[in-house]
Order: sequence, then C-alpha cells, then structure tokens
Amino acid sequence: MDGSVAYLVTTAGCLVAVAGIVVAVLAWRRSRKKTGHAGPTDPFRDRDADALRGDPRRLSPGDIVEIRGTSYAVRGSVLLKEGTWTWSEHLLDDAAGGQLWLSVEEDPDLALVLWTTDPALTLTPGARSIDLDGRRYTSKESGHALFTSTGTTGLDPSGAMRYHDYRGPGALRLSFEAYGNAAWEVARGDELHRAEVMIYPQSGPEKVG
Repeated sequence: MDGSVAYLVTTAGCLVAVAGIVVAVLAWRRSRKKTGHAGPTDPFRDRDADALRGDPRRLSPGDIVEIRGTSYAVRGSVLLKEGTWTWSEHLLDDAAGGQLWLSVEEDPDLALVLWTTDPALTLTPGARSIDLDGRRYTSKESGHALFTSTGTTGLDPSGAMRYHDYRGPGALRLSFEAYGNAAWEVARGDELHRAEVMIYPQSGPEKVG
C-alpha cells in the first residue's frame, strides 16, 4: 500500500469515527429531551382533548354547564381579585329551580369546586380546624378580595369581600364568605375533575370571556 492510499484509508476512518460520535451525541440529546420535565402547558390548548369539553375559565352569564350529567345555566358571575391573584365564581340554576356555585381558579393547576350554600349552618371561621358531620376540615387560606359581578348574582356590581376556606377529607371543602357588611355565609364544596365538566358557550367556542 503506497503512502497516498494509506492516507485516504486513515482519513476515511477518521471521518467514520467522527460521524459516529456526532450520531451518539444527537441520540443522547434526544434522550435527555424525552426524559426531562416538560414545561407548563395549557390544559385547554386547541389540540388537547380537554378543549372539546370547553374552558371553564371563560364561563360567563348565559352559558350552559353540564356537571356530572346535570345541566345548569350560568345565572351570574363574580370575578374576584386579591393582589395579583384572580379567580371566579358562577351562580348556576338547575331545571328544578335549585342554585349552586361553581368556583374556578388556577393555583397553579386548574381547580373546580361545586358549592352548595347551607343557611342552616351557624358556624363561624377562624379556628384551625372545624368538625362537621363527623369530618374534620382544616384551614387552608383566608383573606380579603375585591369583586365585580355580572349577570344576576344578588350582589352589588362591585365591592369588597372576606373569605376563609377549609379543606376536608378527599374532595370535600368548606367555605365562608361575607360580601360587604353582610354576615358570613357557609357553603359545602365538592372538588371536581375537569372531565366531569362540559361547557356550552352561549356564542360558540370563539367567545371571549
């Protein structure tokens, strides 16, 4: 083998080795991307299956909500703001004339809670835990917020409110709210999975809430 042929063979071998290293590095990078933690995503992005169920964050008066197979009309909505944190509560009417509240918040995950006001309860908030019907509810958070209301809620168009939320076993919740100078109102809550909620916007999916 003369010198030129030996040089070509050596060069070709080096190129093959370099190519192999490049392929190995690319494969390693791809594996790192697959096993790494994905960044935060919107659970209601257009191509997500959840998008077909509607976006609870865009609810407004006149919309229809189906919860666990029962349909409700959104009678009114309340937007609450405490510092930079915002959440909403929607007054729902069912076909039998009953009323419930649906709260929607991101903290940071989407949380949906169906609330039933219980005027018979004479409890007051403040204790670290409250025992009710054989279950213990532990204080989660409390504070003050500003609100604006739309539709029919029985509240002023805007004002201030106080709240104190308690977390019970499993999906059970207990909430105290007082709007303006009113007394505390107590509500029992049941946290929902978003798959249990279907939204039918009054103006179609392009509506902006």
